[in-house]
Amino acid sequence: MTISATVSAPAPTILEPADVARTFPDLVPGGERLWVYRYVHPDTGWRLSVATHAEPGSGMLSLGGFRIAPEARTSSPGFDSDREALGLAIGMEEKVYWSRLIRVGGPLALRHTGGIVGGKCVLHPTADARVGQPRDAELLDFVVACFEDVEARAGFHLTTGQDLGHGTMSDGRTGSLDYLNARFKGSVCADTSKPTGEGNYHVLAGMLRGMDVPLTHATVGLIGCGNIGMHVVRRLHEQGTAMLAVEANPARRDEVAALGIRTFAPEDKVEFLAQPMDALVVNANGGTLDPVAVANIAANPRLTVICGSENLVMPDETAGAEALRRARKVYSPTELGGMMGYLTAVEEYLASVEGVPFDLQTLFEAAKRLDVASHEATRYVRERDFAVGFGDAMRAVMTGNNE
Repeated sequence: MTISATVSAPAPTILEPADVARTFPDLVPGGERLWVYRYVHPDTGWRLSVATHAEPGSGMLSLGGFRIAPEARTSSPGFDSDREALGLAIGMEEKVYWSRLIRVGGPLALRHTGGIVGGKCVLHPTADARVGQPRDAELLDFVVACFEDVEARAGFHLTTGQDLGHGTMSDGRTGSLDYLNARFKGSVCADTSKPTGEGNYHVLAGMLRGMDVPLTHATVGLIGCGNIGMHVVRRLHEQGTAMLAVEANPARRDEVAALGIRTFAPEDKVEFLAQPMDALVVNANGGTLDPVAVANIAANPRLTVICGSENLVMPDETAGAEALRRARKVYSPTELGGMMGYLTAVEEYLASVEGVPFDLQTLFEAAKRLDVASHEATRYVRERDFAVGFGDAMRAVMTGNNE
């Protein structure tokens, strides 16, 4: 696929922090400073929302994947690309926070943590321009023009990586991330799912060890067996861990079942959550831990550990996490479990900027620290008889404030 002629970006609508707080008070109740740069194609109506914590002119590195919102999301009532980008950017900033606190990252990221903030790019396309459809190259050229414009206009560096909606383009051979990478320096294309899955695995292993449940004797439930979930499945399979899983894709469900794992369709989630299991790992496309699911988890006497890296996993994480704590469950924020994806993207980007080789293996080594930190935080929760949640426990053990 050849590089297309230069495309001009339309002038964006810019939402300043006060505008964001006024328009989305439920997302940004106060304290968060977020900007949105909204680009709308004048002819097609394609809408790209770039949300970031980066102050204009700051030169900060705004980290977060580029999401081509799936049809299941764009067709849902009330979908808004600004809202989606803001919610995901807030989650990304939390990933940055946790990685700083736990001191996790590749060698380059650890030297640059003070210059990184959370952001996210969400694109609402038309059906004929999704990846694999006839106008996909035209759509991505529009995106590149907008990415270049927002960097020049707002004075921060945009770095985007793997997210939903990507794949092979309509020419039958070019990956959408490869197409972007060839045209925009901030687009990276490393497979972030493997380090993210490895981070999931180490958080899970550490939490279970903190509950005195070795992986070899555990039963783990998984919701979502995409690339990240399957990495966790393979790692647990190596340990002889018993598993059961919910997966929406029938072909993937058959693949999981072929490993001897009992599988459930999404409509059977309530039945699944009633099964005897020690831990639950969530990696679906959003909204898995709704109030009904939280209530069912709370009612499962054996299930004590909940973790994963699913974005926008709860409609109200504060309320959901508190309900799980009251039920004596240890819930790791999914932003903590998902930090290895953003750390992979930033490591690849910084390696390119500094002209040094990018070594994916450094991220697998870095993920091991999550095992130790998650074990210590879980023990902290247990020793205080669940009077604190996992997040507060992690802050306490990482800062040495163990009173």
